Amino acid sequence: MAMVDLAEQPSGSCVSLSSIAERQGLPLQYLEQLFAKLRKSHLVNSSRGTNGGYELTRAPNEIRIYDIILATDAPVKVTRCNAHDAKGCSKDIKRCNSHNLWHELEHVVHDYLIQVSLADVANGNHNHPIVVLNRPKVESIAAR
Repeated sequence: MAMVDLAEQPSGSCVSLSSIAERQGLPLQYLEQLFAKLRKSHLVNSSRGTNGGYELTRAPNEIRIYDIILATDAPVKVTRCNAHDAKGCSKDIKRCNSHNLWHELEHVVHDYLIQVSLADVANGNHNHPIVVLNRPKVESIAAR
């Protein structure tokens, strides 16, 4: 919500977190923590002073929702299993019977979020067909 708010502001203008917090009904302290992570991931720039605040580092159509999720350490997981863990998630040290189902759903969600830009969300463009990307391409995008 905060990044969409920032994307809706005129290009080149800095926006204070307090104004975003007020418009979006979000706690300022939460936004401060969130924007520190976004800044560290080079999705936003900050400036101090009277006209200080935050601005996007790239055009909204160049920022993927997946980028924002990765930057904020909030991965979309639909299974408690670690995909790279040989142990699995069940008590008998195997993967649960439904592991592959949920793991593949996780891939579909990631694929979708990689294809949706911040501009799409800000403009209300929610007409994205779910296109499953090939795994190496997704992993190369996610590695950025």
